[in-house]
Amino acid sequence: MTTESPRPRGRPRRFDPEAALPIAQRLFHERGYDAVSVADLTAALGINPPSFYAAFGSKAALYARTLCRYGAIDGLPLSEILRPGRPVPEALASLLEEAARRYAGGSAAAGCLVLEGMRCNDAEAQRAARSLTTASLERIRGFIAADHPEQAEALTDYVATVMTGLSALAREGHGPERLLSSARLAAQAIAAALPG
Repeated sequence: MTTESPRPRGRPRRFDPEAALPIAQRLFHERGYDAVSVADLTAALGINPPSFYAAFGSKAALYARTLCRYGAIDGLPLSEILRPGRPVPEALASLLEEAARRYAGGSAAAGCLVLEGMRCNDAEAQRAARSLTTASLERIRGFIAADHPEQAEALTDYVATVMTGLSALAREGHGPERLLSSARLAAQAIAAALPG
């Protein structure tokens, strides 16, 4: 004789959208925004599509929330690195080296989730990634401009270019040694470009 396990009493447990964010972040980071479907997300989160849309509104809206989480938890600590009074060459060298370490840190989730998101095919998701990138670049530009206003624009563009390249190298499977080597070379170029 078999006994069926009793059904739990009361309402079914509710889905927690906040608990879903790290799972969605991992999927988006490993595969890229375009390669993750709503079916992939609902399977990973253990919910059905209506619950997904009720909780997040859309895939792009979930992506925007994961980008905010990534920036707050896994992103580069700009406030710490770009602290007032720190020499610009030293701070930018630290920024690029930290980016190299973080981008190469996870084999499946390599690169920068935000920078990679700027290349996706969904305009709403792309806007979310661009917004975070723009805010970060403005902080970098402001930090540089405090000491070197004439070079702030060009150096910020250069830092953005190097960081995008580091992310791409990490996505291609290059390890931390190679990324750190590139970051250090870029830091030397920055130091040489600044007066004094």
